Amino acid sequence: MKACAACQRLFGDGDGFCPIDGKPLCPSAEVVVPPDPDDARIGAVICGGRYEVRRKVADGGMGRVYQAIDRTEHRGVALKILHADVATDPIAVERFKREFSFSAKLPHDHIVEVLDFLETEDESYALVMEYLEGEELRVQLKREKTISAARVVQMLAQLAIGLGEAHAHKIVHRDIKPDNIFVCDTPEGTRIKLLDFGSVRDNSEGAKKLTIIGTTIGSPYYMSPEQAQGLADLDHRADVWSLAAIAYECLTGKVPFGGSTGPAILLAILGREPDPPSTVAQVQHVPESVDDVMVDALAKDPQARVGSLAELADRFGKAYGLTGDHREWAYLREPELAARIEAGKQHLPVPRSRQPVPVVTGDPAENGAAFQDDDFVMGVPTGSRSTGLVLAIAAVVLLGVLAVVLVVTLS
Repeated sequence: MKACAACQRLFGDGDGFCPIDGKPLCPSAEVVVPPDPDDARIGAVICGGRYEVRRKVADGGMGRVYQAIDRTEHRGVALKILHADVATDPIAVERFKREFSFSAKLPHDHIVEVLDFLETEDESYALVMEYLEGEELRVQLKREKTISAARVVQMLAQLAIGLGEAHAHKIVHRDIKPDNIFVCDTPEGTRIKLLDFGSVRDNSEGAKKLTIIGTTIGSPYYMSPEQAQGLADLDHRADVWSLAAIAYECLTGKVPFGGSTGPAILLAILGREPDPPSTVAQVQHVPESVDDVMVDALAKDPQARVGSLAELADRFGKAYGLTGDHREWAYLREPELAARIEAGKQHLPVPRSRQPVPVVTGDPAENGAAFQDDDFVMGVPTGSRSTGLVLAIAAVVLLGVLAVVLVVTLS
């Protein structure tokens, strides 16, 4: 294994130069890790002398992620170590541990592999995971604002493959968001990996439940109506909703349901219909055929919703004029997929006449402020003759939403 003396990144023995710094690589044993006065773990060997911590990769609400060397297996790994205050919370620790136990049940082509769960010498807990080179989808959205249709088709296709088996085992992720979708650039092309299975719901018979009924798990912008209400009968269609909401944001730069506070977002999810993405998108063209897919994928009633991620990926690709199915599109090079989408335009239905809706511009991560509680209530204009009844219904819904305990998991 080799390392870069400038940034401490780890590479395989066949690599010659660091693509970040352009520096020649040296055997990792010859690269001294400088001490970090703010983090005693940097340069230390932890967990019984097995893992040599080389550098900090990221910080989250739950813990800190490091790149490290596994001295036993002689490979690079990622260590996610809980923050000290989180490590004292038994529920948080149990969720952390469950992420390791669930990893053994899941395929890893498009789901991050969790290799071990360990206690650390500084009274915390660590997950040992495969190390991924790339960036979160959230980072791409902040930088690029929108994502091309070809990349979105490929993302949906790969996640449909990755999560299909998990859903077949009645495992629901429950926290699919751009922060938990990791985009890896490999010699074979883009590979998508889903992160953070600490919030999973196991619907298999006899499974242990950690979430109290009425508690909401997930990120509010991507939370299905049944999640928003903390319903006990939540299933894989909640993940369909979340991924559809992410696809909507990738195409338009806007989340389908905005709000300046958690309760406002949940009220919008429960009581509004999203604007058609073809009228919201300004940076790239979104065909009206995609609108129909989003209507079904974001249906309030799970029984009326698109029934699986495979169906969502297939319908999304066909809405762009593609032939075949998601398994064919998943591993095409992006330029070829983009060319097929361009060629497929001639097969799309003639656009319906529709007036565009006003769009508030801004950072996609902050666009929840565009939603105003008094614009629409339960999908009915507040200026209608049914205003009093609608407001009464809205008040009941809002009180119900406020009663839900909102737990936003940050990875």
